[in-house]
Amino acid sequence: MKTIIEYSDFRKFMLDYYEERKRCSAFTWREFSKIAGFTSSSYIKVVCDGKSKLSKIGIERVATAMGLSGFELDYFRAMVKFGQAASEDAKKAAYRDMLAIAKVHKVRVLEGDLFAYYDSWRNPVVRELAPLMPGATPGEMAKMCYNLTSAEEVRESLDFLTKTGLLKKTANGNFKQSEASVKGSPDATRLALRGMHRQMAELASPALELPKDERNFSGVTMGVSRETYDRIVNLLDEFRSKIIAIAAEDKNIEQVYRLNLQFFPLTKNIKENKNEKA
Repeated sequence: MKTIIEYSDFRKFMLDYYEERKRCSAFTWREFSKIAGFTSSSYIKVVCDGKSKLSKIGIERVATAMGLSGFELDYFRAMVKFGQAASEDAKKAAYRDMLAIAKVHKVRVLEGDLFAYYDSWRNPVVRELAPLMPGATPGEMAKMCYNLTSAEEVRESLDFLTKTGLLKKTANGNFKQSEASVKGSPDATRLALRGMHRQMAELASPALELPKDERNFSGVTMGVSRETYDRIVNLLDEFRSKIIAIAAEDKNIEQVYRLNLQFFPLTKNIKENKNEKA
């Protein structure tokens, strides 16, 4: 079984623990729940299935049953908070606690690089911009960004990108993109990307003031069924893939652009609302 710090999903960690114990002995969900002090023999299974949550007392009981102590116990507490957080801010705070514990104990959490990469709009922008400006200083790169940023912030981004291998420094001191990519668990990825989408949406508004030949904004408001929604989303996925392929063929890059594909509801579901009133 992997070490606890290699997990970001506490339910997956508990499930793997159960499977490992079961593989080595006649371990059951009933026994697991009993050791943890729960009256329901299936309670832990219900939690692992995502149908119930762990209370503060429940967290301690499960941790004791699994023999967790020290930094492993601290990490488990933070991991449960991350998995059960009701708000994005609380989720981010819990995840940062997980990363901090991992760092102290010199263990790398795979999702940590991804989380940090998408934590600021500067990282993807600087990753695209730096190779286009050989010999440029962080201050010169900062001045090229429409959104206000400082030389120090660009320098921090460059340091992060080179440290994680997302940018490489050549022998003459210039930057080039590597083929490296950062991958993590679906839950951590969704959290990181939500923050990035929010930042990029905020950057889109000032771009409306740019000349029309430098930006393109359009939109349509429509009524759709769930089936039509799925068809449109699939079409958007295909469109995005084609756009990426076109950009990859460009050998004469001059600027860094962002494409936001936004398709979201403006009203509640009428049919579901009727059912609630019935």
